[in-house]
Amino acid sequence: MARTYTRLLYHIVFSTKNREPLIEESWMTDLYSLIGEIVRNRGGELLAGGGISDHIHLLVRIPANYAVSEIVRDVKAVSSGWRHECGDTVFGWQNGYGAFTVSASKAETVTAYIARQQEHHLVQSYQDEFIELLRRHEIEFDVCGLWD
Repeated sequence: MARTYTRLLYHIVFSTKNREPLIEESWMTDLYSLIGEIVRNRGGELLAGGGISDHIHLLVRIPANYAVSEIVRDVKAVSSGWRHECGDTVFGWQNGYGAFTVSASKAETVTAYIARQQEHHLVQSYQDEFIELLRRHEIEFDVCGLWD
């Protein structure tokens, strides 16, 4: 085959440092715009972004020449820097993240799930949600070290 064809979709989830409610609604839209710009600058696309005050969900298309870890690192670094430039010296992200592959046929379902984060978290905590995602994607984990 003369060319390479990929459509690599990932549902990425990570929280604020210590899962503190640091994301304010007043700048949440700007945060997702910035994240979209970061991903686009690396040849990808932010298909959906949403969350609540202590964590975010992203559905991204990442080009084959970037690792998920590079995209997440850049998103966290640039967005933290942006918040610090705005005078928000407390803001920060947790060290880890979850990344789950998504088939093109399920992209709409994941997009709808991300859009419903506000109502979803009226009945389920971030911790329970994250554990459910790990189990659904058959990822082994130790609950004792999960939140360090």
